Amino acid sequence: MDKRAQLEQWTTLVADTGDLDKIADLQPEDATTNPSLLLAAAREPRYQHLLEQARTLCADLGHAGELDWLTDTYACLAGQAILERIPGLVSTEVDARLSFDSRATVEKARRLIAIYRELEVDPSRILIKIAATWEGIRAAEVLEEEGTRCNLTLVFSPSQALAAAEAGATLISPFVGRIADWHRKNGQQWEAAQDDPGVQSVRHIYQCFKARGLETIVMGASFRNTGQIEALAGCDRLTISPALLGELAADSGTLTRVLDSETIEPESDWQPVCEATFRWQLNDNAMATELLSDGIRRFAADQQALETLLMKEA
Repeated sequence: MDKRAQLEQWTTLVADTGDLDKIADLQPEDATTNPSLLLAAAREPRYQHLLEQARTLCADLGHAGELDWLTDTYACLAGQAILERIPGLVSTEVDARLSFDSRATVEKARRLIAIYRELEVDPSRILIKIAATWEGIRAAEVLEEEGTRCNLTLVFSPSQALAAAEAGATLISPFVGRIADWHRKNGQQWEAAQDDPGVQSVRHIYQCFKARGLETIVMGASFRNTGQIEALAGCDRLTISPALLGELAADSGTLTRVLDSETIEPESDWQPVCEATFRWQLNDNAMATELLSDGIRRFAADQQALETLLMKEA
């Protein structure tokens, strides 16, 4: 078997792209979107029909000319199109500009789910994607209690991961590549993939979750090379770009399972993460603080660019 097939024995693979043709070709279990991927798709002439459908749906729902509704319907239509090509789940992201407003995040998520219902999409196949701020985690807690499953994204620290899991989040997305980039930029060097700071972060989170009996899915994200992916073989899920999925499929070498929950000893003596602890630990972690803020700014900028594009095309 090639390395992709070997990896699929232990790990659910998720396509990290908004390209419908590539998703159909790669045949992953799940797929994830974000404002950057949706913006890239919206700029493609072959996806203009989704923009037209979004305008029609907005009008049908009584919100013609309302830009926030247009972007939401476009995101849901893209999600619907992806779900027609995969058997599993798709993540749809809440506007990053709401990352510090729990109530607004909950309301936006409810709207996205309502639009999916209008499209006759099963809400159980949707993960609402939210930045892992304290406010975002609290919003996810409310949504999970309502039956809406959530993906807490932009995870760069154990405190973010644990707080999200303790709030009942269905899934978290720790960003391997961005963590590695930050450490390399700040002078750290390593040879083996197992010593990569991004890889080590996900391994630590996985270990903590399984030891504490936390059911939240760990999905490594933001990979720069296949070495990082192979060093996390056995992780619950991995979201991988089409290029790296292709590299794995072209490699017939032997892949070894690295992460296995069956080998982890249970841990019973641990304390939940409170707000004060969360904020202090995040503040005390320069890498996590910088990357969380940068990630929110980047997604917000792409959301604004998407709005500008949709407004221009209207």
